[in-house]
Amino acid sequence: MGDPKFQKKLYSTPRHPWEKERIDEERKTINLYGLKNKKELWRSQATLDTIRAQARELQARTRRNDPLAMKQLNLLLSRLNRYKISSSNASLDDILSLTIESVLERRLQTIVFRKNLAKTVKQARQMITHGHILLNGRRVTVPGLMVEAMVEDSIEYSEFSPFIDDKHPIRLVIAGEQKGVEEQPEEQPEEQQDQESSEEVKKNE
Repeated sequence: MGDPKFQKKLYSTPRHPWEKERIDEERKTINLYGLKNKKELWRSQATLDTIRAQARELQARTRRNDPLAMKQLNLLLSRLNRYKISSSNASLDDILSLTIESVLERRLQTIVFRKNLAKTVKQARQMITHGHILLNGRRVTVPGLMVEAMVEDSIEYSEFSPFIDDKHPIRLVIAGEQKGVEEQPEEQPEEQQDQESSEEVKKNE
């Protein structure tokens, strides 16, 4: 198990630390999902690498007709389906095609933002760390927690949180933005717009 004073690092750093394309891509992902630093991104990448490594090993073992390979494959698919990373009928190729976004979308911070409980993804992180969010009836303060699909609908504000009031300014802003998106009219094709403008000109003449 190891000494608890010397915990093992749960991620691996890039082999080439100064690649501009990779740095720019990491910066975009960090801003998109409101991550604290690159360590959180690398932890998610390590989780994805572990899943892929298991899939590659199972792919090789199924070709050799290993009797335990199918059982372990079903266990892997069950675990991924439990966290809604992939479906239960996914193939090994589907698992190997997973991206880092597939893992980051299942973080508690991301789901709180997707459920319109926060205005921004960074505000969702602040709400979680300050104890405003409940998961399955319990207060959770870990933004990077992987959420299972069966408890995803139980995410809500804490009863002691000021955000539980529908008239809270933040709640009003979120409701207003959501309503504005729903009422936003669909864009008309350019040809139809030109035709309507020409008809208005003729009426004015």
